Amino acid sequence: MLVAAVPNARAAGPVDCKLHFNMSGWSAFYKTLSGSGTVSCDNGQRMSVSIRSKGGGLTFGKSRIENGVGEFSGVHDIHDLLGTYASAEAHAGAVKSASAQVVTKGDISLALSGKGEGWDLGVAFGNFIISAR
Repeated sequence: MLVAAVPNARAAGPVDCKLHFNMSGWSAFYKTLSGSGTVSCDNGQRMSVSIRSKGGGLTFGKSRIENGVGEFSGVHDIHDLLGTYASAEAHAGAVKSASAQVVTKGDISLALSGKGEGWDLGVAFGNFIISAR
């Protein structure tokens, strides 16, 4: 009898990955932000990404986030991070502001934080999209 070992398609354990990004955008009932960043993982994987956030709600403003950071959980491979995450947020800020938000896609969560400039006020629901550049 011959038994062959089949390698597991996933890593043995979770991988720690971070997103470093910049975004800017506006909102007037409909909120849209876009930007770019780099995902890096502790297993050596790296990927340049484009990011977009879109949604609706009761929101008004213009904002920019520079040097934002996101930390992923529930990751086995860097390619698992691409796709659409669900988001909901309440925000208020004037001139200099800071924000934090958690978005989810299945078992993967992304905790975002950043500092920026602009003004905004409202509540928005929508999505956060990460795609390869």
